[in-house]
Formats: sequence, structure tokens, C-alpha cells
Amino acid sequence: MSDQGTRLFEQALLLPPTEREELAGRLLASLDSPSDDELAARQLAEVEARIDALDRGDMKTVSVEEAFAIARRKSTR
Repeated sequence: MSDQGTRLFEQALLLPPTEREELAGRLLASLDSPSDDELAARQLAEVEARIDALDRGDMKTVSVEEAFAIARRKSTR
């Protein structure tokens, strides 16, 4: 651990237990969360895959009116 990391750890130990718990949880969650660049890359890959599926004819389109009608039917189940 760097000197800065060691200092932060020592300061964190001075926090009340509930705040240390919250800090630990937030630090752990930050390890699992993708970065903005990773999210953007995943979204772009998904958009490109859907465009390819449309171009191949593997996916059909519906009008916005039909999409809303489908959503309304599903929400009333």
C-alpha cells in the first residue's frame, strides 16, 4: 500500500464503527462498478449488436404505438 493509502487507512480507523462499515462497503462497491469508459464501451457494443441483428433480419421492429400497446398490456398483467 502506498504512503497515502496507509495514511487514509489510519484515518479511517479513527471513524466510528458505523462510518467505517459504510466506507468499507462503498470501497468494495467501487471495485465491482464498471468505469464510465467501460459502461460506454458495453453500451456501444450492445447498440452495434442490435444494428447487426436488424441488418441480418434476426430482429423485427415495431412502431412506437405498438411498443406502447405491448408495454400497456404487460403492465396490466
